[in-house]
Amino acid sequence: MVDVIWHGHACFEMRGKEATVVTDPFKGVGLPEPKAQADAVLCSHSHGDHNNAGPVKKSTGVVLEGFVGSRKVGPVEVTGIGLYHDDAKGGKRGKNSVYVFTVDGLRFCHVGDLGHDLSASEAGAIGKIDALFVPVGGYYTIGPAEAWSVCQKLKPSLIFPMHYRMPGMSATFDNLATIDDFLRGKPNVKRVGGRSYSVTKDGLPRQTEIVVLSLK
Repeated sequence: MVDVIWHGHACFEMRGKEATVVTDPFKGVGLPEPKAQADAVLCSHSHGDHNNAGPVKKSTGVVLEGFVGSRKVGPVEVTGIGLYHDDAKGGKRGKNSVYVFTVDGLRFCHVGDLGHDLSASEAGAIGKIDALFVPVGGYYTIGPAEAWSVCQKLKPSLIFPMHYRMPGMSATFDNLATIDDFLRGKPNVKRVGGRSYSVTKDGLPRQTEIVVLSLK
């Protein structure tokens, strides 16, 4: 079993029996900075709202920022796929690493600040996944429509939306869409009254579910 814990924005903690992974820890977004004890910290790119690794890693933890390639961190298998933060091949906001990683037999994909839809070859490079963390707010990343397109191409069992406008965030993010903008008309939505959701391989749904976590 892996506990998926949302710290807000694009930061998730995957706490398994064998290891803990944290993705895109932030600072300066208006929300409390995340704190954890991660064996591996995966930062999709170098922007401050995605690479605040210090407060979330163990003293022996490994930080990968903008990593492309394959690496094993303890029992965690990590693959970084180099894509872009915008729809101009990085010309506007630079590069972005999409991470596929395995914790306790579950295959997760965190697309970071993905700024474009996926081509067939890019989706193929990501491959089969159990859970997807995808930005839905637009402006700095893909928005609701492109995010749904990415979800349909990757076909995960679980979708965790992220990087959208929510109470408590700084004015920098006022241009982002809300979670309701993404959820409108979507099937199989599960709203969880908390920031944690437990995932098991045997317990994955047969039809894709959208899991909405809450910081309250």
